[in-house]
Amino acid sequence: MRNGDYSVMLERRENIIVRKTEVFGDRIIKMYQYLQKKREGNIDVLKQVLRSGTSIGANVSEGQYAQTKADFLTKMSIGLKEANETKYWLNRLHEGGYLVDKEYDSIIKDNEEIINILVKITGTTKENLKK
Repeated sequence: MRNGDYSVMLERRENIIVRKTEVFGDRIIKMYQYLQKKREGNIDVLKQVLRSGTSIGANVSEGQYAQTKADFLTKMSIGLKEANETKYWLNRLHEGGYLVDKEYDSIIKDNEEIINILVKITGTTKENLKK
């Protein structure tokens, strides 16, 4: 694949992941505010999911202006780590009974979709760095 073709493909993926992580971050903020107002949930866990859930998009956004492909890979990899951490905290909130099944199923589906996209982006970027 020519470099120009790769950048067009990557640009399309980046736009998708940027948008999905922005929307997801907004959902995490609203969930945090909702549970905090109800005074439900361990406040430390809520702070953790707020931090990791919004950090995904922050790293993806930073990656849009990476100076090199390696820098881009680093930002996307950090975003992936944060997405996995967010999954952990969402599971803790669900298992603790702070998120009912319907709430959990909806947000975890979005979280897993972001993880899958970031796995593909990081995999493609690693392959292209080898060339």
